Amino acid sequence: MPASVAGAEGRGRGSAIGPYTVLRGLDDEASGIPVPERRFIGRSADGDRTVLISAPLPGADPGRFLAEAETSRYLLGPWSSPAAEVAAPGDAPWHARPYVPALPLPAALTVHGGPLPERTVRALGAALAETLAIGHGQDLAHAGVSPAAVLLSADGPRLTCFGAVRAAAGDGTPRSGLPGLESGSLPPEEAAGGRPHPTGDVYALGATLAYAATGYTVPEREELPAALRSVVTACLSRDPAARPRPAELLDALGPAPGPPAPGGGAAGPPTPAAGLHPAGPLSSASELGPAGSPAGRAAALLGPGWLPGRIVAALARQSAELLAATLPVPPAPQD
Repeated sequence: MPASVAGAEGRGRGSAIGPYTVLRGLDDEASGIPVPERRFIGRSADGDRTVLISAPLPGADPGRFLAEAETSRYLLGPWSSPAAEVAAPGDAPWHARPYVPALPLPAALTVHGGPLPERTVRALGAALAETLAIGHGQDLAHAGVSPAAVLLSADGPRLTCFGAVRAAAGDGTPRSGLPGLESGSLPPEEAAGGRPHPTGDVYALGATLAYAATGYTVPEREELPAALRSVVTACLSRDPAARPRPAELLDALGPAPGPPAPGGGAAGPPTPAAGLHPAGPLSSASELGPAGSPAGRAAALLGPGWLPGRIVAALARQSAELLAATLPVPPAPQD
């Protein structure tokens, strides 16, 4: 696992961010995948709370960073990762959420030794599509989906980096090439400076699934697994109006809704991707279950075995290392 990010404005092990002491960095800079924010695992002074801390990149606008963190507090759904704490006005910008053992998607590919199995990619796609469907039902465009934004945990993924595109630059300003934004998962209309929109989230989801399945956000169509090819390429349409709705992606990637199969097994197989249709910007209420939830359909794909063994082992090591970690002893006061 990557060491702490000691060179980023002194945020190495033992440094303080808000009320927390940094134990280690989360991301591996050697992956080459841009990360929209600096992320650390930290612990409270009393040792009772371990959290995932985010701070803006050097030179980023702290006001936009904090505004997106505040908005993320409203996110719903089991695979979203809203900020639970945000820096007080006037303090250095940061936000934090409860820690769970997790690997960023690029680190997971490194641990696994290459692209992830189709079962894992399908489960990941269903969970992220469910998250976007819920967020879009709240009238919120995520505007930050990318490989680095996805954390893999034993019980399912977590989608982070909410609002990274908006935080990087205001509407009307070209965003292509800006620090922290992965070019392959940046929708073309947003790269040109357009306002982030739910259909842009679908494009970014397609690029992220392409990365999980091939190691590249912009692979050749033939490089994609045949069973995922239609789903991913539909998401990556350059025409926003031609991209599918997240609820349709759930139909293509997840188990079909309905009663259990005979014998108590899971519901029927995924609906063929050929059934995808162009969509409007938001999922309608009829596409969602009670209280705007897509009925938790992704959970059916996230049972034992959804993650490869090497990734599960890496998560266990991370957890054990952090359980054994102690806070640095502060220097004795000078007489």
